[in-house]
Amino acid sequence: MCIVDDDASVRKSLANLLRATGFGALLFGSGEEFLASTLAREAGCALLDLKMPGLSGLDVLRELARRGWRLPVVCMSAHWDDMALKAAQRHGAVACLGKPFSEEALLAAVEAALVDR
Repeated sequence: MCIVDDDASVRKSLANLLRATGFGALLFGSGEEFLASTLAREAGCALLDLKMPGLSGLDVLRELARRGWRLPVVCMSAHWDDMALKAAQRHGAVACLGKPFSEEALLAAVEAALVDR
């Protein structure tokens, strides 16, 4: 499981939750860092923040598609709107969560993404 978010506290809390439920977690502070990782392609799923400095989550989704990576992605954003939701889905997001979200919503989205794999 990859967690891609520019907020260190979000990365840490999501990693702690996922590890407590039996998932491993690789943490990335930017879209660029995630795309440069040799481990990212092997992950079962990615949690991707849409609003980050540098490459946005939508930019990352587009690049994943361009590279032909079939990595299920759950998008997250505190700045949610219908356009962002539709764009994320159009670019292959399995699920989209508005921050803050519940543990149950996150785990349900992750399970759906892993089934999609």
